[in-house]
Amino acid sequence: MSLDAGSDAALARVMGLHPKVIDLSLGRIERLLAALGHPERRLPPVVHVAGTNGKGSTVAMIRAGLEAAGGRVHVYTSPHLARFHERIRVAGELVAEERLVELIGRCEEANRGAPITFFEITTAAAFMAFAETPAEWCLLEVGLGGRLDATNVVERPALTVITPVSIDHQQYLGETVAEIAVEKAGILKPGAPCVVGPQPAAAWDAIVARAEAVGAPLVAEGQDWQVWEEHGRLVYQDMRGLLDLPRPALIGAHQVTNAGAALAALRALGADEAACEAAVTKAEWPARLQRLRRGPLVEAAGPGAEVWLDGGHNAAAGLALAEAVGRLPSRPLHLIVGMLRTKDVAGFLRPFAAIAASLQGVDIPGEAATLSASETVAAARDLGIAAEAAPDLAAAVAHVARQAPEARILICGSLYLAGRALREND
Repeated sequence: MSLDAGSDAALARVMGLHPKVIDLSLGRIERLLAALGHPERRLPPVVHVAGTNGKGSTVAMIRAGLEAAGGRVHVYTSPHLARFHERIRVAGELVAEERLVELIGRCEEANRGAPITFFEITTAAAFMAFAETPAEWCLLEVGLGGRLDATNVVERPALTVITPVSIDHQQYLGETVAEIAVEKAGILKPGAPCVVGPQPAAAWDAIVARAEAVGAPLVAEGQDWQVWEEHGRLVYQDMRGLLDLPRPALIGAHQVTNAGAALAALRALGADEAACEAAVTKAEWPARLQRLRRGPLVEAAGPGAEVWLDGGHNAAAGLALAEAVGRLPSRPLHLIVGMLRTKDVAGFLRPFAAIAASLQGVDIPGEAATLSASETVAAARDLGIAAEAAPDLAAAVAHVARQAPEARILICGSLYLAGRALREND
């Protein structure tokens, strides 16, 4: 029997409480939280993070900094990779199995069978865990959008953060960057400072308009702070002065940008230089250009190959990922790609057209919205990438190993595929 059998059964039950996986609204979770005695009003000081790309990495860095300063930190993120428990970190530890089962049971009882989405009811469970366990801070990552996201019930956050906004989830958030930014800026609250990462002009205008409407002071990249890489170091500067720090432990030029937002957030919260250095050097965030060092997939790739994993899934993430891989020591790049059909597969793959030696397309097992391997292959071939379909991850890795024993294999295209890879490699 699985060690998570109890929570697996509980999560399966609440999955059936609403016909849709995503149905953006605050009414249902507000009703449930009221029935639970409003745990969202009893949280430690909240840092609420929205944006299209970089949310998770930024949260991981803020967490590393706050914990290095001695704080106990609750963290809520999504989606998970290998286990649901990854979403709820209570005072530094993943929520315990027995505790998770108990929390979901209490939410089910209070909900009384009323329609509610999986994300909403599990967010309520997280809020209960956080309200009932002492901590100094609570970091909340928006699930989708911001304005109508289930996390957006916290009325007085200590701080909000908006990482770069780009096109993604158009079916829920709008077709343009400006429309999407309006949704992200919905987390701004009166009097709560908002750290803003670099933004397209249309997104910036939308964020400024929301900030002015609600009275939220902005702490903006390029105006109040800036960050850059120089001589292999990360340099951050704001009104308090300059920080000369090691490059982020998380790989990629985009992580310098994410580090800037995290450092601006930490400075706004009063963190010292030691905490800021810990933020960039000690943060861990799986499936963000993560090199796999051991496990069945690594063994299948052979001793001469590298296996890397990334969960980015939109055009902006594809560009950042391709640039980051391009900065690694030279080695033939072979992609293994699985994506959801709701994503822009061509937009994600386009930056790889000039650098990928081959691509293996795979389905994402267990995901109803998976793009078929053949559709991924067709999109890659349209971009001039040599591509063929593989029946599964293991077969794709084995194929590359036979063709290119010195390959750099990059498994990418979806956090769901990344989670599958981590489970298969365990």
